[in-house]
Amino acid sequence: MTLAHAQALHARGNTLPPEGLPGAVVLDSWGRCVAAGLDPHAPLAVPVVSGQDLERRRQRSEVVRQLAQAELETLSRQIAGSNFLLAFADRDGVILDLYADNRFSMAGKGAGIVAGSCWTEGLSGTNGLGTALATGMPVAVTGLEHFFVSLGNVSCTAAPVRDARGDIVGVLDASSYFDSRQRHTQALVQMAATHIENGLLLHQMRQHWVLAIHPRPEFLGTLSAGLLAFDEQGRLAALNARASQLLQGLDATPGTAFELLFGERFDLVTTRLQRQGEQRLRDAFGSSLVAMCLGRPPQRPALALRAPPALQALAGDGAVTEDPAVAEAYALAAAAVRRSLPLLLLGETGTGKEMLARHAHRASGRSGAFVAVNCGALPAELIEAELFGYVGGAFSGARREGSIGLIASADGGTLLLDELGELPLALQASLLRFLDDRQVRPVGGTAARAVDVQLLAATHANLEAEVAARRFRADLLYRLNTVCVRLPPLRQRADFAQAVRAVLAAVDSAASITDEAVERLAAHAWPGNFRELRSVLTRALLQGSSRIQAEAVVPWLPQVAAVQAPGSALQQGAAELVRREFDRCGSVSATARALGISRTTVYRHLR
Repeated sequence: MTLAHAQALHARGNTLPPEGLPGAVVLDSWGRCVAAGLDPHAPLAVPVVSGQDLERRRQRSEVVRQLAQAELETLSRQIAGSNFLLAFADRDGVILDLYADNRFSMAGKGAGIVAGSCWTEGLSGTNGLGTALATGMPVAVTGLEHFFVSLGNVSCTAAPVRDARGDIVGVLDASSYFDSRQRHTQALVQMAATHIENGLLLHQMRQHWVLAIHPRPEFLGTLSAGLLAFDEQGRLAALNARASQLLQGLDATPGTAFELLFGERFDLVTTRLQRQGEQRLRDAFGSSLVAMCLGRPPQRPALALRAPPALQALAGDGAVTEDPAVAEAYALAAAAVRRSLPLLLLGETGTGKEMLARHAHRASGRSGAFVAVNCGALPAELIEAELFGYVGGAFSGARREGSIGLIASADGGTLLLDELGELPLALQASLLRFLDDRQVRPVGGTAARAVDVQLLAATHANLEAEVAARRFRADLLYRLNTVCVRLPPLRQRADFAQAVRAVLAAVDSAASITDEAVERLAAHAWPGNFRELRSVLTRALLQGSSRIQAEAVVPWLPQVAAVQAPGSALQQGAAELVRREFDRCGSVSATARALGISRTTVYRHLR
């Protein structure tokens, strides 16, 4: 414990929260409060700016304030009846607007929380709003974690709001009485802050190209999407926090050229976005992303923007099933879903588990949608809201009406939970409850909705080992493992030649490949399976011939990873970064989460 911490504890007269010593964020804040000369037992006198000053501050923050007011209204409906107070403050900690339940705002300790009051740490001690400003991070301060003991019956959670340049321009806060605090409030506040930030970026970058990116197209219109703004020369101008996570490890800083991030010419990508609405990209680490244009420079011709696809129309199977093990897997999956039995799909990454799941959906005869959810691609803080929905309309597009969630989107159809092993333990319990009663309870709501879905789960992980390591619930595995099918890796398939030609036809229907080239491909280990095969065939076609010869595939096989970055030095640096992170945490999954890349990319660099 630091000297500042010890001084803070002594100054508080050893008044600690009931749970014991608080976390480092609160202890550091107490140290700052002691250094500022605050007395935790003195009456709290929160300063209030003049009416003229308040009005000037509101005008200075007009744009972000308008965005914040919409979120305050939404939040007020989401946590109604919980003795709450919601506030938006400027960068100096002065509250510009607030919404409150009268039972909170007019009673006791809440009386000092008024428009114009200043809640910085240096004046008002440790509190959600002030500590979020001091640290630049979302924080929760509960009960006696407040520096001033008189605020011991209050619980508050706050999140800073940053503009397109990354500067803090305000902070959103939700406070309630300690006894009526709600578990999900912190997540709702963080989501609301992200909404404000995204809206502010779109406003500030309205003279730029603004792209939304995500590994899966169905999340392009949600808070899981990253936002990137580029000038007309393709130089990065701004990005949101989610985009930083998705591109972690790359030089995603203002001024960086689009080509260095994605290895393609910016003008060609924007042209394809005009024509197609969405565009597949691959970053310099080799991770696959989908991009959609949200904004463009006004002087350019009108761009027909497509709304995020709710659910893609299903195409034909396109599957090669001449391998006996694959044929058996497809037949067993079809038989299981016709009896509405849960189905667990196993196999290495890239072996075609989602294609098998789509086949199972068609075989089930269900009229509802097929919804695939990559559990590993969802941010941990948003996954519950993404899956189960939430009240009050907090997502883009239909924010006033709320979100029904991805599970309810599959009502009458099929839900695929891909990368099941990445599902956090807390969410595993929620999923098990859903399997028991088939009721979806949205975050922030009390009413449940009955949902009829055919549940499929897919993973490349050894779930029994995960159960033994206490990272996966045994009871959930038993429920999902009613029928289990396993797809063999590409290197073991008896129909390898047919698989190669099927993938090539999907890449270019006019292309062909020689038997010698297929034999050369068959000698490769294919750790990336079909995804890696598609990449190699695509690169072989770039040599200009529509008929692939053996010599055309050889350069790509030993160095598939190396050609995916625009330069060997960049690729080497990426590989070193991945290896260092893997050495630190000792887990492929943890490495992927820490760097914001796929596990396939981690495997590629480690190899």
